[in-house]
Amino acid sequence: MPPILSSVPRVGNGLHRTPVTTAVRHHAQHFRGIGHPNAHGAQDETARLCCFEGREYGHTKRGLLAHFAVQGTSPNRRWRRHDKGVWSLFVDELCPSTEHEVLPRTGGEGLIQLITPDGKRRESPEFDDWVLDVTDEQLASLYEDMVVIRRIDTEATYLQRQGELALWPPLLGQEAAQIGSGRALREDDFVFPSYRENGVAYCRGVDLGDIVRVWRGNAHSGWDPYELNMATPQVIIGAQSLHATGYAMGLKNDDSEAVALTYFGDGATSQGDVNEAMIFAASFQVPVIFFCQNNQWAISEPVGLQARVPISSRAPGFGIPSMRVDGNDVLAVLAATRVALHRARTGGGPTFIEAVTYRMGPHTTADDPTRYRDEAEMGEWAAKDPISRLGALLKSRGVLTEALESSVTAAADAVAKEMRHACITMPPPAPMDVFSHVYSEPNSTLDTQKENYARYLQSFPADSVEGINQ
Repeated sequence: MPPILSSVPRVGNGLHRTPVTTAVRHHAQHFRGIGHPNAHGAQDETARLCCFEGREYGHTKRGLLAHFAVQGTSPNRRWRRHDKGVWSLFVDELCPSTEHEVLPRTGGEGLIQLITPDGKRRESPEFDDWVLDVTDEQLASLYEDMVVIRRIDTEATYLQRQGELALWPPLLGQEAAQIGSGRALREDDFVFPSYRENGVAYCRGVDLGDIVRVWRGNAHSGWDPYELNMATPQVIIGAQSLHATGYAMGLKNDDSEAVALTYFGDGATSQGDVNEAMIFAASFQVPVIFFCQNNQWAISEPVGLQARVPISSRAPGFGIPSMRVDGNDVLAVLAATRVALHRARTGGGPTFIEAVTYRMGPHTTADDPTRYRDEAEMGEWAAKDPISRLGALLKSRGVLTEALESSVTAAADAVAKEMRHACITMPPPAPMDVFSHVYSEPNSTLDTQKENYARYLQSFPADSVEGINQ
């Protein structure tokens, strides 16, 4: 039996697989709906006529009905056949709800939820099949992953407070959103993160030293994106969504089954880059997943101020199906990501996932959240902690024993120790490196600056700090 515990990332641990028996049932074909709520956002009591037309990859009755299987609906149907076996399906039913959710939702507050905050397993006819293959041993591995990245996060915060890092963006509270989605990916999928996806980087096998390298200021970026199929952290809010859509367009042109997945926060959804990326993704039906970690705060701006409706409800306006998942439920996040990945791999196009979670720490270590958040809100979300939730489920099943819990803690401490050592022993960059990789072609202005700076450094004694670091 393979070991449950490991102090190194388990890339390709099998959690990316989808049960074959559920593939047809959950395959949502591309569709076009006609009909909207009235001007006041309410549904008319009379049924409207909705038309879902098959496209080149939705050319069977079975394919069109798969959409309704995913929605969990059973509409009255009238068929019309076109050339080459393409069908149109006319449906007499009410149009989608005012929340405009296209893919199914279960659980409290309309969220996809498979584990309740108190650690009880919740049944979901729509999503249970997507995680039937997840064993207790794999759940324990997911638990360990979350404990490890929380320990990494804590240690990196300590390093910043001690002056070893210039800055650090904590992910405290968002472990389930990152581990559940990160472990669903295949090695050939490509990740386009923001600056907070250090947990996903761990899942992809990024070296611990490379994770903190950019925050120490020792390199322009952290790692080789093509080695692990993960781009380096993007600090320009939402810009990575454009890169993901463009990459996905290339995947489609190459007839690849790989998928691009981009992460961003609730604040990024107000950026033009994200909206433009969604327009192109929908227009060209490319295999990309927009994964929004709605942690409730865009620095000091609450999500309710910039989003008067659930963020996931925006995506159908672009023609992109969306899901709203409990972002503190690692199993639900895994299931939802698998659904989206399967859609993308089988020609279904883009999917938008809103993982509703909470940023328990500051925006970065330069932020003081006590200035704009109250303790009551923090307490409410602390009761939904993702690690405690999965831990309670595993304890109820007799999996998470005291011995196992101690082993997980020891493994997490070992990883944190390894990261600290990599950080403090990292050689400083040579001063002249600041001029490298700025322009692909020679630039006279930059060359002049480089020459001037070189002369400046030479003015220091050879045994000085400036002289030694030349």
